[in-house]
Amino acid sequence: MKVQSGGIQERYVIGVDFGTLSGRAIVVRVSDGAELGSAVHEYEHGVMDDVLTAAPAAAGRVQLGSDWALQAPQDYVEVLKHAVPAAVAASGVDPGEVIGIGTDFTACTMVPTLADGTPLSDLPEFAARPHAYVKLWRHHAAQPHADRINALAHDRREPWITRYGGLISSEWEFAKGLQLCEEDPELYSRMEHWVEAADWIVWQLTGMYVRNGCTAGYKGIYQDGAYPSREFLAALNPDFAGFADDKVAHQIGQLGDAAGTLSARAAAWTGLPEGIAVAVGNVDAHVTAPAAQAVRPGQMVAIMGTSTCHVMSHDQLAEVPGMCGVVDGGIVSGLYGYEAGQSGVGDIFAWYVNNQVPGRLHDEAAAAGKSIHQHLTDLAYAEPVGAHGLVALDWHSGNRSVLVDHELSGVIVGQTLATRPEQGYRALLEATAFGTRVIVETFAAAGVPVTEFIVAGGLLKNPQLMQTYADVLRLPISTIASEQGPALGSAIHAALAAGAYPDIRAAAAAMGAVDRSVYTPNETAAAVYDQLFAEYRTLHDYFGRGATGAMKRLRALRRDALQVANWAAESVPELVEGVSA
Repeated sequence: MKVQSGGIQERYVIGVDFGTLSGRAIVVRVSDGAELGSAVHEYEHGVMDDVLTAAPAAAGRVQLGSDWALQAPQDYVEVLKHAVPAAVAASGVDPGEVIGIGTDFTACTMVPTLADGTPLSDLPEFAARPHAYVKLWRHHAAQPHADRINALAHDRREPWITRYGGLISSEWEFAKGLQLCEEDPELYSRMEHWVEAADWIVWQLTGMYVRNGCTAGYKGIYQDGAYPSREFLAALNPDFAGFADDKVAHQIGQLGDAAGTLSARAAAWTGLPEGIAVAVGNVDAHVTAPAAQAVRPGQMVAIMGTSTCHVMSHDQLAEVPGMCGVVDGGIVSGLYGYEAGQSGVGDIFAWYVNNQVPGRLHDEAAAAGKSIHQHLTDLAYAEPVGAHGLVALDWHSGNRSVLVDHELSGVIVGQTLATRPEQGYRALLEATAFGTRVIVETFAAAGVPVTEFIVAGGLLKNPQLMQTYADVLRLPISTIASEQGPALGSAIHAALAAGAYPDIRAAAAAMGAVDRSVYTPNETAAAVYDQLFAEYRTLHDYFGRGATGAMKRLRALRRDALQVANWAAESVPELVEGVSA
């Protein structure tokens, strides 16, 4: 038995972070937040954005449409079965000393289920139907449905639309639900619950369905105790009138509360004691705030990975154009929680490396014992700011904030025959910093200024990128002291749910960790970045605010061409067979 210096028995909690491609579990000491063991389990099916690989073999090749992104829900359960026991084993902690478990998830990630929580994709009759599977956060195929929701909300002057910066995203619950209703009515009718994955995994742990207040507010249009009215939903589609009441509405749990206790089934999966506290579900970005000790007004946390989510609490309620939402208690009890974000950041860098960088640079990186990302960074930052003569738009996965339009796409301006691959790479790094500056300036203009900028997530490992953000934002950059911010945040909420601390501020003070002002602005670089940002802003407004519809027309042409290609692939074998006969 381990004891603290004062003779009190040590206690431990588990945090599980469900990401885009894998789930990570960590074991954390309650007294000081020390991370003692961790393990990762990759999802077997990953992200299905081309073919429904989880479909039964008998179904053949099930092709997905443009901008789809699906997952298989049982991949999440496998994280509980593998990563949690492995993390406990790595920590050396006696499972009997674990008092709680907390989880977080990507959002908005939706699971259509029966009344008992069974995913529709588990039913044999629906196993080959794409709409039966989890719609991942980056499923953007519901953009036309989001457009209709937004237009109708403004036409009717719905009061809730301004709480979301004037626009509902295609990533969120109602747009995805409307797509399901209209594209697969049979499956929609069979669905009894439209469940955030954050709540579905807690359901698997406890046997109880509790809807968390965070995703309900940010992704489910739950404001002032109500969802959009039946009349509003019926105006979208009469068959959609009961969506909120019949498919979405459920008991709501507040962040840091216990959703229930660990069931016998889940105890067998995880190796943890039956009956320990299970925290109400949470979102990966929002749960990171207490891990970075960002529980005071004005502290913005940017969780930078494949995408970036910006979260901040404030004591003032404001309507910020293009924000992803403001929710009372959405991050910290007693404060208004704000969210904004960028749909593509690390994903853009990865795309560039995988598709635009010649093999010789990969060979050079390998010979130098570096990752290709580090090699490109080193080459790119060997020259001063602005030397590449480029400016880019970071919209390769659309724009989440402040334009809220996933029909937008990426741009690099200024390329010549002398442009080198590392220069294009740096322009993309800088573009993501410019996108963040747009967000920060928009918040300030709305009366909720950012007083501290804190970075969490995998991209903080790149010091040149962090310095770029400090220079572009003209703000000091603090960094979370944990490499597992979301998982640590989930562990902190687990400790709170288990009663180890009186509130989230006390838990964050004891268990969270942050390094203040690790990067500070360089005035010389910042002055040049001001000039580049002015060009970025010109392009941002030209392409993003309606001066041209070129990006959307090109995406429409792409969709049409893909439909023709898919039709031909399905039809030609039949035609050939007919000719042979």
